[in-house]
Amino acid sequence: MSESSAPEKVVIVGGVAGGMSAATRLRRLSESTQITVFERGGEVSFANCGLPYHVGGVIPHRSSLVLQTPGALKNRFNIDVHVRTEVTSIDRENKTVSVRETETGHEYTASYDALVLSPGSSPIKPPLPGVEKSYVLWNLDDMDRMIERAETAQSAVVVGGGFIGLEVAENLAHRGMSVTLVEALPQLMPLLDVEMAWLLVERAEVNGVQVRLAEKVEEVTDNGVSLASGDAIDADMVVMAVGAKPNLELAKDAGLEIGPAGGIAVDDSHRSSDPHIWAVGDAAEKKRDSGAGMIPLAGLANRHGRYAADAIMGIPTRNTPAHGTSIVGFFGVAAASTGYNERVLREQGRAMRIIHAHPIDHAGYYPDAAQLAMKLIVDPDTDLILGAQVVGDDGVDKRIDVIATAMQAGMTATDLIDLELAYAPQFGSAKDPVNMLGYINDNRVAGQQTLQWHEVAEHQAEGWRVLDVRTPFENSRGQIPGAELYELDTIRERLDELRGSKVIVHCRVGQRSHTAASILRQEGIEVKNLDGGYLTWQLGTRATEHLTQEASSR
Repeated sequence: MSESSAPEKVVIVGGVAGGMSAATRLRRLSESTQITVFERGGEVSFANCGLPYHVGGVIPHRSSLVLQTPGALKNRFNIDVHVRTEVTSIDRENKTVSVRETETGHEYTASYDALVLSPGSSPIKPPLPGVEKSYVLWNLDDMDRMIERAETAQSAVVVGGGFIGLEVAENLAHRGMSVTLVEALPQLMPLLDVEMAWLLVERAEVNGVQVRLAEKVEEVTDNGVSLASGDAIDADMVVMAVGAKPNLELAKDAGLEIGPAGGIAVDDSHRSSDPHIWAVGDAAEKKRDSGAGMIPLAGLANRHGRYAADAIMGIPTRNTPAHGTSIVGFFGVAAASTGYNERVLREQGRAMRIIHAHPIDHAGYYPDAAQLAMKLIVDPDTDLILGAQVVGDDGVDKRIDVIATAMQAGMTATDLIDLELAYAPQFGSAKDPVNMLGYINDNRVAGQQTLQWHEVAEHQAEGWRVLDVRTPFENSRGQIPGAELYELDTIRERLDELRGSKVIVHCRVGQRSHTAASILRQEGIEVKNLDGGYLTWQLGTRATEHLTQEASSR
């Protein structure tokens, strides 16, 4: 687009990731355009993902979280930024917005040729008695209030086990506080499946954080919280981290289309139902493989802000499906996911092939190797990757990023075998964990029969025998109820005992039992390998038994 045909005035509602990405990209494309940003908060560009870590002292200086100031943006980019200034309405016919300065009450209008909505989202405070006593963590003002209270508080209840809940719980614990984490769902981190999320519960309890799953808070009291189960938890402060809702008031009042996922509907150029208005960030819907979705992630907001600016300037854009790749750290363990999880796919009625693996993050003979828990979900008809989850102490980020890149490139699960990934013993293995997922998938494509951890009891009820092919020592440390010990190295000597039976074989993680299954299959014995082995079964059953035990103790 030529400079002469650039829009004269662009107004952007909301800063931080999406809005500021759009603003700075617009300036790089056009020096002549008047760019105005209205931000109702106190900072236009700050590292909101870093807030919990300043609460815990991991990030020592508050100033580190402020990325840009209005003055700096004016000097470098000639962008007019107004903080603590709220856009209250949009007049689409006259292409103006009504603006109110929140500290002075001064009101005025501003005109635009193109309008970018990046209003973000707001933390949910559920309608509970006493909820006004609780704290949230969404911006710098919230952070300052939380730190002030934490200076004298000795204990806290954190309500919500998502990203912010986990990070706040960890950082309050770093301050020496006694912390209880309460989650209404039967697991932490709903982006994970239950057997993968259980590792977070174990890590919390090892670090002194008590976890209460499938518990609903009924009231925030002067002394803590009251639960629907009848229990009360005493605490000096209560933090609400139960999610966020997109800020849609402006869009709805202006008559913009709201899409099926509950956000501002946009096309592939991030343009709303009004040809002069674009929308990005938490309030805008994202394109997904199976329709639209709401994915409130900073990386997407930044990317879409750039593309909206390109579209405003007449530059062709693209809108590739979003996979929602994300990661959270929690007392040294990292939990990451991309794409869909098993629970969501089952709700959609989609067929899937599920693969669990527990490789180590680098060569086992090199010091400090740590085990990963990995889950890959594959479309059985196309072999395309539908989603993945990785949990572990080290190497989680690079494995989820490799899988997310493979998904973006349209690679199949079997194609993971052929990825040439960097190898040295301190960094990985000759067969990287991602390659291993490809190999396991290839075995499944070739016809190896498996079953999932939650299907064992049902198969036993139908007459299937469970064979533990681990060593006697491993077996002595824990078994699947009803399992028979058939050590791998001696299984060929006992084939006659198995003929005519339908058998499930398992080892610790699934590799030795794969060998056992190959032996039995070639001997004409019907066999299934337990996907992910005893370790996956143990994680899944611990997670479900924990809920049963908690319910019976109430």
